[in-house]
Amino acid sequence: MASLEIPMTPRGYQKLCDELRRIKEVDRPANVAAIEVAREHGDLSENAEYHAEKEKQSFLAGRIEELEAKITRARVIDVAKMTGDRIVFGATVTLTDAKNGKEVVYRIVGTDEADISKGLLSIEAPLARELVGKSEGDVVKLKLAKGTRELEIDKVEYIGDGDGA
Repeated sequence: MASLEIPMTPRGYQKLCDELRRIKEVDRPANVAAIEVAREHGDLSENAEYHAEKEKQSFLAGRIEELEAKITRARVIDVAKMTGDRIVFGATVTLTDAKNGKEVVYRIVGTDEADISKGLLSIEAPLARELVGKSEGDVVKLKLAKGTRELEIDKVEYIGDGDGA
């Protein structure tokens, strides 16, 4: 399973690369310096600062490994070059709730890019999985704890990263 590609937009890919660079060039060197300072404070067995910095060092190493794996497995999809009427990764979808008529807009993005408060829906989210393959006019039914929610697909668009999403 570790060899599976991870879909992401160019913006999502750049965000991961920027975080990796920051950790390697800023956070990790600062952590090494902090460990040296804490080490000078004496007995390491009772030195809380030292242990906290060593724990942070371990976290940073783990995060570097995680980011490098995601970047290696990234499948960058330029949504601006996409067209079509079927919903796939990168689509911006306008939906209307059949029960209350409320309209919502979501863009289907990679898991690391998802932020539901900004309308960025993870490709792995149940709603995204229901939407993939559907077209304008289709209705999706989501089974929720409180019952079923029906959403009609009003519009499917493919908008590049320059849209502010």
